[in-house]
Amino acid sequence: MTAAENVCYTLINVPMDSEPPSEISLKNDLEKGDVKLKTEALKKVIIMILNGEKLPGLLMTIIRFVLPLQDHTIKKLLLVFWEIVPKTTPDGRLLQEMILVCDAYRKDLQHPNEFIRGSTLRFLCKLKEAELLEPLMPAIRACLEHRHSYVRRNAVLAIYTIYRNFEHLIPDAPELIHDFLVNEKDASCKRNAFMMLIHADQDRALDYLSTCIDQVQTFGDILQLVIVELIYKVCHANPSERARFIRCIYNLLQSSSPAVKYEAAGTLVTLSSAPTAIKAAAQCYIDLIIKESDNNVKLIVLDRLIELKEHPSHERVLQDLVMDILRVLSTPDLEVRKKTLQLALDLVSSRNVEELVIVLKKEVIKTNNVTEHEDTDKYRQLLVRTLHSCSVRFPDMAANVIPLMEFLSDNNEAAAADVLEFVREAIQRFDNLRPLIVEKMLEVFHAIKSVKIYRGALWILGEYCSTKEDIQSVMTEVRRSLGEIPIVESEIKKETGELKPEEEVSVGPAQKLVTEMGTYATQSALSSSRPAKKEEDRPPLRGFLLDGDFFVAASLATTLTKIALRYVSLVQEKKKQNSFIAEAMLLMATILHLGKSSLPKKPITDDDVDRISLCLKVLSECSPLMNDIFNKECRQSLSHMLSAKLEEEKLSQKKESEKRNVTVQPDDPISFMQLTAKNEMSSKEDQFQLSLLAAMGNTQRKEAADPLASKLNKVTQLTGFSDPVYAEAYVHVNQYDIVLDVLVVNQTSDTLQNCTLELATLGDLKLVEKPSPLTLAPHDFANIKANVKVASTENGIIFGNIVYDISGAASDRNCVVLSDIHIDIMDYIQPASCTDAEFRQMWAEFEWENKVTVNTNIIDLNEYLQHILKSTNMKCLTPEKALSGYCGFMAANLYARSIFGEDALANVSIEKPIHLGPEAPVTGHIRIRAKSQGMALSLGDKINLSQKKTSL
Repeated sequence: MTAAENVCYTLINVPMDSEPPSEISLKNDLEKGDVKLKTEALKKVIIMILNGEKLPGLLMTIIRFVLPLQDHTIKKLLLVFWEIVPKTTPDGRLLQEMILVCDAYRKDLQHPNEFIRGSTLRFLCKLKEAELLEPLMPAIRACLEHRHSYVRRNAVLAIYTIYRNFEHLIPDAPELIHDFLVNEKDASCKRNAFMMLIHADQDRALDYLSTCIDQVQTFGDILQLVIVELIYKVCHANPSERARFIRCIYNLLQSSSPAVKYEAAGTLVTLSSAPTAIKAAAQCYIDLIIKESDNNVKLIVLDRLIELKEHPSHERVLQDLVMDILRVLSTPDLEVRKKTLQLALDLVSSRNVEELVIVLKKEVIKTNNVTEHEDTDKYRQLLVRTLHSCSVRFPDMAANVIPLMEFLSDNNEAAAADVLEFVREAIQRFDNLRPLIVEKMLEVFHAIKSVKIYRGALWILGEYCSTKEDIQSVMTEVRRSLGEIPIVESEIKKETGELKPEEEVSVGPAQKLVTEMGTYATQSALSSSRPAKKEEDRPPLRGFLLDGDFFVAASLATTLTKIALRYVSLVQEKKKQNSFIAEAMLLMATILHLGKSSLPKKPITDDDVDRISLCLKVLSECSPLMNDIFNKECRQSLSHMLSAKLEEEKLSQKKESEKRNVTVQPDDPISFMQLTAKNEMSSKEDQFQLSLLAAMGNTQRKEAADPLASKLNKVTQLTGFSDPVYAEAYVHVNQYDIVLDVLVVNQTSDTLQNCTLELATLGDLKLVEKPSPLTLAPHDFANIKANVKVASTENGIIFGNIVYDISGAASDRNCVVLSDIHIDIMDYIQPASCTDAEFRQMWAEFEWENKVTVNTNIIDLNEYLQHILKSTNMKCLTPEKALSGYCGFMAANLYARSIFGEDALANVSIEKPIHLGPEAPVTGHIRIRAKSQGMALSLGDKINLSQKKTSL
């Protein structure tokens, strides 16, 4: 639709399905009616012409009775009418009546009202008849000198359009506009004039720019943007001109307009690769990020910085700006902070890593001092992980990060877990830091509040305490954290000793208490509702055990076994050896006693009992084999895990670099499209598209190999071949938008009027605008585009129908029902990575779970897993080494993230039922968890549909 039609539909409120009035009634209204009646009649005329009606008898009536009116609404409608009405005879000659219309145009161009002049000038831009424009040229030229800027800027547009379409009507247009530009003061007029010179006479535009290049900073932002565009085009077409305009671009970096600064920085990067230019552009980007309040703007500009970093020669320049980049951390948005930290981590080097660590440590401390915010804990996690990565890449900095161990006692378990992971890796990798880490760990051990962190700290102390003093310190801390032993007897004594003497009536397991009413009540000593001591005053390990968490008891038993065996190898005195082992066994025994009693909130599990019993047996025998298993094999397992993790990170970085860099061998032949033989060209379906995709890094090799077939796969047939209207849709998913390109074919011998595509959506889909109706000639076809916005990741359905009227028929509207269009969830899901701690945290937080039963014909475990990964676009977080080998069952964690930021988790638990034979299919379950119900259900449906492998 043209702009005039859009204006028409805005102005006209005539129902589209009402019966059109007759030509005679419209003529009467236009001749004899008042202004209001003429306005309504003119609206109806415009609607009928747009619907394909021919109303030649009304043309002279409108010229005589409507054109002379000065009403502004009628004048706006007339501009629409003159745009759509046929102006020529069937043989292409201009209608005689249009001479009168041309005179009306001339009068409007000389009208004292600036709005009428300006709107008429905008209308002239759409005329395609040179005979109508020729008599108006003097009036159009005169509008360049009008007092109002609205008229002048539209006059420039009109002259530009006429010069582009009919150059003979105004051959001196570039010279005229150049003179106008020199004397013009209004920014919008200068912008339009300069834009015309860029496209009509670039040399004149450059001449003007050279005369005022020193005053560019004083221009308005809209003119500065056009100047940046011109410089970009000129310098790319003629690289020798770069030195002429490079200073102008530098000056525009200081513009007051953020848009100008952004465009100037991008242009500067493309024009020059000098370190000073890259540094100036990067500094401009950083200032934009800091000063702009919109987080979307910050993210966009951060992406430009990341693109700069990917260029090898630019990375060294950006490394000097790491500290400036860290200023962006003042932004409270978590996504901006995450990208900033990742960028800083990519740019860190041995020259600036020390400064980076100092700044990040200060940021960590700030997170403790600020008021608790929704994302404060997550931000602290990001900082800790960044420091962790810095210490791994630069071992000299690890000692500076060790003070972060005080955050092991943090209330935020996730942040403390990240610190613990760093400590575990650092103590394994850096032998020289082990004494310092053990010392710090012993200092904060008693203040740890989370049972998970406590277990990890116990494991580290039990694994890496290698001296007698450290082992004795660990035992002291454990006794301090456990409190008075035996635990059961001491707890009973505390409860019974809490009662006041005057309240005691008798002594024994059951006591008589005097109530407030003066009556007696019997209460068991073991079930007293008033605790002898506040729970927060209990030692931490004792509190965990009384809460029923005996998994930490099993970890403690393993730690005590390790340090006891190590103590035996360090101390030669038999008495001290026996004393230490006996103390360790006493602690385990008292924990077992507590687990079997009624004091804990939850009883001890059989697994924990077996583990503690095994440790007691190991200490009672102290065999060399058990010593090797406890003190060597465990540490080797950690070493293997860290090595596998490091290899996986290197492999992912290598894949990313290979994806970014398109490698071309020196001896590869150069292919010139212009020199390609015709028969070779005919064998290739779309040479340009293939080369374009190759330039993009072959990211879409499948589509590049057969682009036509790939596009046809996305075509959905909406109607049958025998329907009067045939329709099919090409569904193009572009992130948050779905574009439906619907082909509508009139298969009848009638003219279809008001042919409208009516759509509706189901799910989190929203139709942006209603497609406009159109008129289809017999056996004609047309394309209708409809935009649908997507709000979340779930399967959606688009349905609707096509309605139309038959020309000359008085019956009701006809309707063709369309087939449903199903939007696949896989278009929005992308593989992603997360740490094990994040996976477990999200698994515990997400409230929606969907359990899918495995029903497949695949007989191999690994093949089934790969099939699920391919079908769901999810990534397997379980390392390949853990999945290698064959044991009859497999468990793996999968993770994906949608373009809307929604997380999807899955746990695959499958087995191969050997008792059913080697050809038995895989069985098991897949559990899916997501934050939204739609995500969990849609992903489950996708897995159910794609479980079985189709035979080729």
